[in-house]
Amino acid sequence: MTFENDEARFWALLENAWAAVGPEANEVRAALAKRDLDEEAFDEAAVLEEHLDAVLASLRQACSELSSEELTALDRVVERKLHELDRQDVHEVTGGSDDGFLYARGFVLGLGREFYEAVSRDPRVAVADAECEALCYFFAHLHAERFGGFPGTGSGISRETATNAAGWA
Repeated sequence: MTFENDEARFWALLENAWAAVGPEANEVRAALAKRDLDEEAFDEAAVLEEHLDAVLASLRQACSELSSEELTALDRVVERKLHELDRQDVHEVTGGSDDGFLYARGFVLGLGREFYEAVSRDPRVAVADAECEALCYFFAHLHAERFGGFPGTGSGISRETATNAAGWA
């Protein structure tokens, strides 16, 4: 598979996991991506954070039979997407320490493609203090549980904070 196919698979798996939590959370998620940027979104983010454990449990179940190669490919997608969000302009909105900013990017990614792309276009869409630590290494941890170690993505990039030189120039 190509990276584009792996990325499409990642987004589809994540959308299916969100579908499992019901329409109310998904309505909040869609509204958050399209909200008036002059309005605070702490309440909406808090509602969504409450659903993330269920979303990740559903995602875990959906990935329970994936091969080492498939989990590695999905981890590579997460790594790339977190790296792409590793930008000073995004950090200015979300705040956070090095780890906190990584987890904030995990929240952005965890809300799905629509929210991710909205934040990529305009970081003001992001929400301060909203985090999803578990997604940052989700597929790496699944891989370790099933196959005895973190996958080697071979990408040469990092999801850690301030490693995207172009984003901090």
